[in-house]
Amino acid sequence: MNRTPLGEKLPDFPWDSLAEAKAKAAAHPDGIINLSVGTPVDPVSPGVQLGLTSTAAEPGYPATAGSPELQQAIVSAMERRYHVTGLDAKSVLPVIGSKEAIAWLPTLLGLSGHRIVIPSLAYPTYEVGARLAGATAVRADETADFGDASLVYLNYPANPTGQVASVEHLREVVAWARANDGIVASDECYLGLGWNDDNPPVSILDPRVCDGDHTGLLALHSLSKTANLASYRAAFIAGDRDLVQELLAVRKHAGLIVPGPIQSAMVAALDDDASEQLQRQLYARRRVALMKAMTAAGFSIDHSDGGLYVWATRGEDCRATVDWLAERGILVAPGDFYGPAGKQYIRIGLNGTDEGIAAAVERLGR
Repeated sequence: MNRTPLGEKLPDFPWDSLAEAKAKAAAHPDGIINLSVGTPVDPVSPGVQLGLTSTAAEPGYPATAGSPELQQAIVSAMERRYHVTGLDAKSVLPVIGSKEAIAWLPTLLGLSGHRIVIPSLAYPTYEVGARLAGATAVRADETADFGDASLVYLNYPANPTGQVASVEHLREVVAWARANDGIVASDECYLGLGWNDDNPPVSILDPRVCDGDHTGLLALHSLSKTANLASYRAAFIAGDRDLVQELLAVRKHAGLIVPGPIQSAMVAALDDDASEQLQRQLYARRRVALMKAMTAAGFSIDHSDGGLYVWATRGEDCRATVDWLAERGILVAPGDFYGPAGKQYIRIGLNGTDEGIAAAVERLGR
């Protein structure tokens, strides 16, 4: 049999290259503080846990489209939290974590051989999704460089930089999509974590951006960050009804179904604005402490106006900075994970416990 294993089409898994730095950080006398991956460390709220268990005894298959309760919770939360109007049950779809949705979106949309735009500094899964589909990934941030792309990935607040896009820029992207019959997939998993009141994060589906017309627009949302549901794999897609229904049809055939108890937990999380705001406040406090310590330690910080990370540099190769921090028992992500433009930066997460962030602050001050 003559075949090419799918894995050979993919880049090396970035975090595998951190093994040496991780070992160095783990050897620190007071232990490792791992701020290299955006993994939640705070507990899942009791209400969400109750939501999970409330349907644990139900034996039947859940709906791929989501329960009516979940559909309504998504629609309501998008309007209440992010000012998105015009959604209904047929324009939302639960997915098994936003990473899965991003990785398989070009394949499910039938974009083999097409051109896909990803940000110049990008979460690696955008490129992985293009490769899985047999598409070509091109890095670009401005609409003038999008060319004849069939799909453009956006990510604001951005991972890794924390950059927040203006309404004007998002309107330019929507205008490009309208003029070129393109699809915009906006990864908005950090949308609830904006830190600059003068430039708050805005959804691609916000009427100020799209004038209430969701044609060609998909917003991808995750409950991993704002509700600490990374282990639940709880996320959803919202936007263009025709595209959502197209994705639903394929996902039904493929058995890509969010488990019933997880759907119930998602309803509880989407209805619980108080817990979401409490988590946001925890990250805000940790962010201030970490940024002050990093600045005092000689780092320059760029963007970082939203999301779960601080994007910082010491004006040297990122791997040297990773090693410097590893010697202090702090593990971070090198900027070259995200594209050539990140080679002098590191991404450091806010996702340490209060005790962990305090320890990192103390070590940075030595």
